Amino acid sequence: MGDKVFRIGTSASGVAVLALMAAVGVFLSVQAAQALSKSGFSFITTSDWQPDRNHFGIAAVIAGTVTIALVAVVVALPLSMGTALFITEVAPPRFRSLLIALVDLMAAVPSVVYGLWGLFLFQGWVISLSRWISTWFGWIPIFKVTGADPHGAVTNSTVFTASAFIAGLVVALMVVPIQCSVMREVFSQVPLGEREGAFALGSTRWGMIRAVSLPFGQGGIIGGTMLGLGRALGETIAVVLIISPRFDINFHVLEAGGNSVSSLIALRYSEASGFGLSALMAAGLALFIMTLGVNFVASIFIARSRSGASSEA
Repeated sequence: MGDKVFRIGTSASGVAVLALMAAVGVFLSVQAAQALSKSGFSFITTSDWQPDRNHFGIAAVIAGTVTIALVAVVVALPLSMGTALFITEVAPPRFRSLLIALVDLMAAVPSVVYGLWGLFLFQGWVISLSRWISTWFGWIPIFKVTGADPHGAVTNSTVFTASAFIAGLVVALMVVPIQCSVMREVFSQVPLGEREGAFALGSTRWGMIRAVSLPFGQGGIIGGTMLGLGRALGETIAVVLIISPRFDINFHVLEAGGNSVSSLIALRYSEASGFGLSALMAAGLALFIMTLGVNFVASIFIARSRSGASSEA
């Protein structure tokens, strides 16, 4: 009787979660129908955001969202993977619980705190790094900054503030706990026999990690990275506080200004009404589909990593 009740309860919970996700999708679709019927396919290709003039689209904000998320993932991946490997393979057992608690505590910090820290403190530190990258690597298109003068001082600082790079670094710190927890769980499942076999064959600790832990945890690394990407795509408050909104497609990550779908909704929702609100709902629907797809792919990789991943000898 108890097993039957448990089975029914868990099944009902799973169905409720799916029903809730479907309800969110249906709600956004219904609310966005008016705007999408007016704009059509141009909603994907238009950069401007002027719903009152029937000239609006998400090309610029989608590009900004992806840019900030990619910067965050590129920075967070080595941090989270290195932290997960240190906790599972290197740290003394008596310190592991403390390190796990500290990493998990980062996930409990409100995003507005990260945003304020990034705006008033972290941004001043990163400007020097942005200037250095632009000076020596400005020949790479994504690091090029319009109006940057290597010999300037005051004017050079203004062109680097409120950039997608700074926002991406702050978001990276917010997604590290998510990625690290997934990777740590997968690395902890590496068979003890394979670890001991690697050491018995004369392998160093790094050799064991490279030959056993990393191949075994490949699915968890990819899945954790994708989960972090999903979180980065939807981050709102921290991005709103840091970036300066602009509505053009800009892949120069060090240059001042940027945008994202979530920040667009947060900034324009209070003043939107009627058709403008429908346009914001359409942008929210696009973000919903993006994050749902990313998280779905991540869940596939994580499930594979937990169902008997094998490592190379």
